[in-house]
Amino acid sequence: MRIEASTIEEMLAAVSPARRSDLEIVDGVIRQAAPELERQLYAGPSITMIGYGSMDWHNQSGQGVWPLIGMASQKQYISLYVAASKDGESIAEHYRDRLGKTNNGKGCIRFRRTAAIDLDVLADAVRDAVSWASERSETYGRGCASPVGEKD
Repeated sequence: MRIEASTIEEMLAAVSPARRSDLEIVDGVIRQAAPELERQLYAGPSITMIGYGSMDWHNQSGQGVWPLIGMASQKQYISLYVAASKDGESIAEHYRDRLGKTNNGKGCIRFRRTAAIDLDVLADAVRDAVSWASERSETYGRGCASPVGEKD
């Protein structure tokens, strides 16, 4: 979901108090599990998200930067986009059965409330994503959002 914001604080202020609380909880889990990842706002035509870390991407239509982990508030759920793999499958697929009540795609973990997920398992997924990224030299990314302003 696109949220008009130029800072992470503006993005968080634009959502409901309950959603903001859940976003702040997940933000805390990610920042504690991977304090080395830079945190910044990413925005695209249809999405605004908090990005953690960054990876260059290249494809036939262009190039840019995409976060290793991106967290977005959608209408019905919170989405975590994780650009990493473990044991031959995406992090979202690898942790699907252990995270709790989620709806996972190949590179996305979706959930309605943090109360429905296991935050310790989420922290493990974040650490595995960082480990995967530190071992890679190739580029990865989706290219639907770009960094906004200063890094946080």
